[in-house]
Amino acid sequence: MIIIGLTDIHGDISKIEQIYDELSEADVVLIGGDITNFGREKEAMEVINAIRKNPSSILAISGNCDYRQVYDCIEKEGLNIHGKGTVVNDIGFIGVGGSLFTPFNTPNEMSEDDFKLSLDKGLSELPSDIPIVLVSHQPPFQTACDILNTGMYVGSKSVRQFIEKNQPLLCFTGHIHEACAIDKIGDTQIINPGPFFNGNYTYIKISDKVDEVLIRSI
Repeated sequence: MIIIGLTDIHGDISKIEQIYDELSEADVVLIGGDITNFGREKEAMEVINAIRKNPSSILAISGNCDYRQVYDCIEKEGLNIHGKGTVVNDIGFIGVGGSLFTPFNTPNEMSEDDFKLSLDKGLSELPSDIPIVLVSHQPPFQTACDILNTGMYVGSKSVRQFIEKNQPLLCFTGHIHEACAIDKIGDTQIINPGPFFNGNYTYIKISDKVDEVLIRSI
């Protein structure tokens, strides 16, 4: 399976055409949150329509900078995997959107308990014997993917605990723009490609294991 992951698009669709061939060849396109920049349904649909001009499956979560209408939009379009488990080509996908509480009072924030409930609900909807990909806008705590320029780790402990316990193949994440990196928790690859509005995205190839994971830039 080939996966292209885009996160922190923030409503900027200007670069999507430049990766059209890769999007067309992908089996799954993951949208990892912050689809809009404090937008609602209209802005979300502009991004979704730009991406789905190709035949790939799209799985999406909303981010902390997306209003509730964005969540409702991707739910209505059948793309939303927040708190859900879905299977594509024998790979299970679990999603959790939003972020932990921030000093900025963004529209889509929640507690560690909410993260845990959403992750557990998603896991309960998957068969127990298939490999899993986790899509979490908030990175797991204490990796290269959640560290601020100040050196402070701001990821979710609930997401980290879920990874430690269940060891998904990989966790595709974003949210922390400066923490563009690939890391590991146990056997789980963690990847934050950085924001797509800067031209960053991820290319992933998996079978029953991670065969390749790359951060690419336009």
